[in-house]
Amino acid sequence: MRIFVLGVGGTGSLLAELLARQGHTVWCGDRDLERARRFLGRKAEIEVREANARNLWSIVRAARGCHLLANCAPAIYNEVVLRAALRLRVHYLDLNSRLTRNPFKPEQLAYHRRFGQKNRAAVINAGIAPGLTNLLARRGAELLDSVESVHFRLCEDTESRDPVSTWSPEAAFDEATSRPRVYRAGRFAFGKKFGEREKFRFPAPIGEIAVYLAAQDEVCTIAMNVPLRDADAKIGGNDVEQLRRWQRRGRLSRSRGIVSKRFPKTPTPRQVAALIRRGILENARFAAAVLVRGAKHGPKDDLPLLVRWDAAVPSLYQLRRSGMTTTPISYATAHVAALFIKHFPRDRAGVFSPEQLPIEARRAIVNELRSRDIRITLKIIQLKQQELDEEI
Repeated sequence: MRIFVLGVGGTGSLLAELLARQGHTVWCGDRDLERARRFLGRKAEIEVREANARNLWSIVRAARGCHLLANCAPAIYNEVVLRAALRLRVHYLDLNSRLTRNPFKPEQLAYHRRFGQKNRAAVINAGIAPGLTNLLARRGAELLDSVESVHFRLCEDTESRDPVSTWSPEAAFDEATSRPRVYRAGRFAFGKKFGEREKFRFPAPIGEIAVYLAAQDEVCTIAMNVPLRDADAKIGGNDVEQLRRWQRRGRLSRSRGIVSKRFPKTPTPRQVAALIRRGILENARFAAAVLVRGAKHGPKDDLPLLVRWDAAVPSLYQLRRSGMTTTPISYATAHVAALFIKHFPRDRAGVFSPEQLPIEARRAIVNELRSRDIRITLKIIQLKQQELDEEI
């Protein structure tokens, strides 16, 4: 395929490289050409064209001739980029939602009919979280006869002396200042920012940490596509604890906007290496867990089960030892997005969240991730009903 990648940051640059290795014809677009080339590397042969995600015609001019438009720009521009893809009559993929039209429904879904009319497909929220987490939740639900709840638990942990944006500062700021979405007793609602503190145990070396309610897109789409009663997402780690402290001191609000001291620009690979050499950035980790609670129905009694998936990403230290100067979350998001493109549903038309993809594509993405050093494990726990919440 001919693929245009819009937004050449930590994730977009690595995604472009991975797609080129897959044999696709790839070029990129960004409003800051010099910075985009620093992310790609001076020796990279991937072309970079000037493109402003705020301007539909700027995107159309830069992307003309592609078969698929991969949107790695901040989610605030999703609708502009969606309209550009429709104007170009091409397939579309993005990494997350802004939830502007409806706080509980991704704005991309409003374009389902228009993509259907163009006979093109749009896959949304196709990173690691959301993205892989959606696939694991859907697979967990398929292992059960009925689903009671789905819980997403994430760890974002950066060991650094100063704030370092290990992924998009715009996305981090939006998540930190948005009210968490929860699905309780079959209804959507808002949760309290950094509320419902819980101790959750991730696999080693992370272990037990505190996690808090967070604004994650998975909650919105999984509740639309899997019959269940409850769903929520919580995040923990050093990054979240710092955001929580800022929020409690009144230093974190949409009215203040992004403060560059707290949300610096994403470092280029050379800058990551420099931060490590200077001892400012020591390590970073990202991990995800998906817990699906439900039952298998027997002839006499229901058997309550907890299906737990864990996804462990190589740490910054491990990536550095393998010769890579990318962060764990950029590494994971780019690799997952590349597999979504490899198994893209080109024979379908409309807008689809990850859990709506054909079962063959969903299974292939999860299976192939294991060859990219992302460790995915499954555990099915048989529990008595009253013990289930204690185990979670």
